Amino acid sequence: MTTALPPIIETPPALLQLVGELEQEETVAVDLEADSFHCFFARVCLVQITSSRRTVLVDPLKLPDLDPLKTVMAERRIRKIFHAADYDIRCLHRDFGIVVRNLFDTMTACKLLGDKILGLADLLRNHFGVELDKKFQCANWALRPLPAEMLHYAAEDTRHLHRLAALIEQRLIDAGRLEWAREEFALLEELRHNDLPGQLIHAFPAAAAFDRRQLGALERLLKWRDEEARRQNRRYLHIVGGKALSSLAAALPETSAEMVGLEEVTPRLIRRYGADFVRIIEETRRLPEELLPLPPAIETRQRNLLANGLVRELKNWRQTAAAELALDPGILINNNLLEEIARRKPKSREDLKRIPALKKWQIEALGDQLLAQIAQPARKPKKKNSR
Repeated sequence: MTTALPPIIETPPALLQLVGELEQEETVAVDLEADSFHCFFARVCLVQITSSRRTVLVDPLKLPDLDPLKTVMAERRIRKIFHAADYDIRCLHRDFGIVVRNLFDTMTACKLLGDKILGLADLLRNHFGVELDKKFQCANWALRPLPAEMLHYAAEDTRHLHRLAALIEQRLIDAGRLEWAREEFALLEELRHNDLPGQLIHAFPAAAAFDRRQLGALERLLKWRDEEARRQNRRYLHIVGGKALSSLAAALPETSAEMVGLEEVTPRLIRRYGADFVRIIEETRRLPEELLPLPPAIETRQRNLLANGLVRELKNWRQTAAAELALDPGILINNNLLEEIARRKPKSREDLKRIPALKKWQIEALGDQLLAQIAQPARKPKKKNSR
């Protein structure tokens, strides 16, 4: 038996009628599809919404705007269920200025319950025996008209979220972690896209092993790729991969012939962009030393913390605490936060509250243990035997 296609909202009157329906709801489930796998300037191409009455697909490519949805999505009385809300929250604000309030994110909730299985398809299969076909996950959602198969796929992503959220919320209540989740949801609601590239090499792992000349080449190659991706409206990986740029920066070839055999630098890549690579590397060779980038800094305070062993002791404690709470250690408290705690050495709960990234639920669940760990006498690191 074939399920009927969900209604597609593609005219302003239909959108206004939908908003009128949603305003009467207590909970709606929301998802979106974008064309981010196919172009640089990604955009939301479809918004799926399931209410207590029906599942609909809103087509932003056919509508002049989604302004009528703003009031519903910002209405705190109406709960909005997402799965893996991070990207969706950012995109809804970037493309339409939509702000989401009263969020319930099923993936975040599962993480706080210590679940290992987090994918929506796996969760629905395990809890309800529902099979989701994820073959259109990377499809081009900017296509019009969308095939019936893709419309069915999109609708299934929200159709079962109401009962999944109800089940997970009860588990949060039973575990005494509902307030933890609410704090995390409130933080998710504030996420926004940040398109500022900054100094690109600082986010590039290979940069740590490069000298200043190689860093200069890598930085210029990365900037060139960013400009080329924007010009062609294609993703970075469709222009050139990061490993290829790293190989070029490490070798600093003077000609296209010298690029042959470098890791991930294919003959096709050399034919297409070899002249650009030669030009960029030659420009880097001519740069005076003072204009070359400095290596990404490893802060002295972090080296000192690692040397005196406090961060190491906190990480050891975290392993035990995470096991007791059946949580992933990184979900319980991440490395950056442990380093900041070790740097500040808080002596009271009031001190802990002054650490900006530390959440209320972490202070409540871990505060006394953290303070006890910090109060312990410093242990000297073991000396390595020299041979």
